[in-house]
Amino acid sequence: MRLHETFLLALKNILSNKMRTFLTMLGIIIGVAAVILIVGLGNGMTNYVEDSFAELGTNTLSVMVMGRGTSRSVSENDMYEIVAENSQYLDKLSPTVTMNGQVKIGTDSSDYTSVSGVSEDYFSMMGYEIAQGRGLQYVDVADRKNVCVVGNFIAQTYYAGDPVGQSIRVGGNKLTIVGVMAQVADTLEEGGTDDCIYLPYSTASRLSRTGNITSYTITIADEDYASEAKQVVEDALYDIFNDDSAYTVISMSEILDMMDSMINVVVTILTVIAAVSLVVGGVGIMNIMLVSVTERTREIGIRKALGAKERTILQQFVIEAATTSAMGGVIGILGGYGLCSVATMLVAALLDSGMVVAPAVSSVAMAFGVSTAIGVAFGYLPAKKAAVLNPIDALRYD
Repeated sequence: MRLHETFLLALKNILSNKMRTFLTMLGIIIGVAAVILIVGLGNGMTNYVEDSFAELGTNTLSVMVMGRGTSRSVSENDMYEIVAENSQYLDKLSPTVTMNGQVKIGTDSSDYTSVSGVSEDYFSMMGYEIAQGRGLQYVDVADRKNVCVVGNFIAQTYYAGDPVGQSIRVGGNKLTIVGVMAQVADTLEEGGTDDCIYLPYSTASRLSRTGNITSYTITIADEDYASEAKQVVEDALYDIFNDDSAYTVISMSEILDMMDSMINVVVTILTVIAAVSLVVGGVGIMNIMLVSVTERTREIGIRKALGAKERTILQQFVIEAATTSAMGGVIGILGGYGLCSVATMLVAALLDSGMVVAPAVSSVAMAFGVSTAIGVAFGYLPAKKAAVLNPIDALRYD
């Protein structure tokens, strides 16, 4: 008997009892759908975290200088020298000063707008673009000018999209708006990424009466050498303080890698748990195939009496088990994609997040392959039992 004939015969036997076949496949269906949903959630979380970190810049180092227990200090000029001396690892530097105080625009006020003092390089470091006016310049920093660049939310909400040349107050201090950032987030919202004000760090330090600047953002020349870049900064600061508790250097790239690893571990554990139902489905297939062998004993006897070889009988029952399992796998894949779509809508509605739950094609192919392999593995024992039946005993079976 040819292979395609064997397959058609197996398909006919499967469809002859649809309800029993569906119940047999149920464990496979649930297992495959669960695996696809979990992998989809894992991919969605990974992509969402990576996108979130991309806004912060995965090629950046955040440096905090505390200087505890020592009279030594680091000025912004010292930090610029560290970057210049290690240009093979480090690219640009921006001191960062966070300002507190209410933001007032005419008679309106905002308590959620972030106000930061940065250098003229900060926008290029973070990949921000200027939509109107100009960005901060070196002369603004050197002369401590009372100028600023505002986010698109402020421009659209309070200035009808044309704020350049107008003024804004931060903590009672008047600043002149010289530029507007291009929109960063998908939507403009209060307290979001586009609800921000950037002014020269020297101006922010003067207005907020900050002493030594303690926070810095440094970009890495090559992300592949993020750990080396971090080590260079730590070594330079240790040479100054002789105390590794006097500073903290955080690599965004390393944090992203660590979070991806944590997500992968959780997803792997959940996938293994979900895959248990595939094994249960395999046991169900083996059980129903044993029943099928018993029901079709006379049929097997007749076929063997007519000259069917053991391998032909074995092949027929293995293909039947594999087909049952593969059909369950296909239904499970369709169900998994449906659950992923529902999960995406639920995440968007409940968490107000743009996370997309979508499994990788490789995981779908793996789920289908595993489901088929389980059908072959658990179908072999019943098939072997059918293949070795004595045709005389089989013919006398009632």
